[in-house]
Order: sequence, then C-alpha cells, then structure tokens
Amino acid sequence: MKYCWTTLMVKDLDKSIEFYRDLIGLPVNRRFSTGPSGEIAFLGEGETQIELIEQQGVSSSVGNAVTLGFAVESLDKTLQQVKEIGIRVKSGPIQPNEHIKFFYVLDPNGIRIQFSQRL
Repeated sequence: MKYCWTTLMVKDLDKSIEFYRDLIGLPVNRRFSTGPSGEIAFLGEGETQIELIEQQGVSSSVGNAVTLGFAVESLDKTLQQVKEIGIRVKSGPIQPNEHIKFFYVLDPNGIRIQFSQRL
C-alpha cells in the first residue's frame, strides 16, 4: 500500500490552485470537470499529490483540524516571499529546539500550512 494524495474541499479552485502552485511550487498535473457543478485539480510531483475539489453547494470547513507541512531550504526566504505576495503569517517563526524552525500561514480555505527548515 502507498499513500497517494490528500483531498481538500475548497471554496474557490482558482485561488487554491494559485496558492499551492505559486507559493508552494506544486505544478498542476491535471484539472477536470465533475459535471456542471464541480471541478477537481491534482497538484504535485511524484507519487504524493494534493487533490483540490470545488463542488458548488457543498461547503467544508477544515480549518485547524489539518496541517500540511512543507520543508524549505531557507525559512527566511520563504517568509519574505509570503509577505511579498500579501499572505498573513498565522504564527511564528517558532524555533522549539536547535534542529528546526517553522511558521504557519492559512491557505485560501483556512487550512494551516507549515513551512519548516531543518537547522
């Protein structure tokens, strides 16, 4: 068995794609319609991807119940990029020990995104 994807129900597919593509750097692998009221996009490279689903009339509030973590080479550069594109830092940077430093932002759907750097 292998882990393949994480599904996120989103409010606005285009805004969510912009966030995960432009800030996180995940390419759009495929995007398709599920009929007149829905659309799906898969983002990422390799075996593990993020599946974004927008379905009109269906609302889902995930909020802080889910955190997606991304390792970065430079936390300072990522923090600068986040600020440059106008995304508010939810918390951090936090350095709980000498081995790691991280901060959180929220995606367009309120899902916590953690950027971390191993020191």
